[in-house]
Amino acid sequence: MFVTLKTLLRMLVLPPAGPLILAVVGVLLARRAATLTARRIGWSLLAGSLAALWLLATPAVADRLEHAAEGCPALDLTQPVPAQAIVILSGGESRIQAPEYGAPAASAALLERVTYGAYLAKRTQLPVLVSGTAREVLAMRATLARNFGIEVRWAEGESRDTFENAEFSARLLKAAQVTRIVLVTSASHEWRAVQEFRSAGLEVVAAPAGGWAPQARDVIYYVPSAAGLQRSAESIYELLGDLAQRVFAATHLRRQPR
Repeated sequence: MFVTLKTLLRMLVLPPAGPLILAVVGVLLARRAATLTARRIGWSLLAGSLAALWLLATPAVADRLEHAAEGCPALDLTQPVPAQAIVILSGGESRIQAPEYGAPAASAALLERVTYGAYLAKRTQLPVLVSGTAREVLAMRATLARNFGIEVRWAEGESRDTFENAEFSARLLKAAQVTRIVLVTSASHEWRAVQEFRSAGLEVVAAPAGGWAPQARDVIYYVPSAAGLQRSAESIYELLGDLAQRVFAATHLRRQPR
């Protein structure tokens, strides 16, 4: 129930839905309000929400939000990695039947995580655990084996969010006497994921994938795009998720079993 409610709120609050809902409210107020003040508020709400949607869709704003959401530096592989296993978290798109492979496949942000996790596995020779929904785990296992020659040792396919990723993965790892991990997820998600896995009793080395890097600032940098809006929405979600995780930790509303 909690995860379903969280998913529904995410869909309604984050862009594009959130600003569009505010724009609709603004139109209703501007057209139907009984007082001049209320109509002015409606027009202001409409203009503000559309302006916010425009700005959030620009790479310039998306870059700043992504940078703000990242809380862990890139993993330094010139130093020894004090870990016993690599954990790759799901996230992004997965295809249960990719026609070009005739099998499941990871795509988009999930493929970025899987690719980096495979790279680390080859560099460190550590065993791999993948965590997510059953569908995501199927795609991750297939992609790791087919594209990178990496066989997954543990597959956790019951989790629906980061809290459950940590809870269920820790259960599998501790049963195998593994307490130190390299945690691979997207750069904006890494800090929150690290906190959850540490709360579950594991020592964590952060390994963020797809970290922010400066981009060329030409005209396109300030032009709205669907990709820019998606990046902004994901970054806002992670910033809000970080805040929620701190609140839950402080109030003990959702605690990891140890």
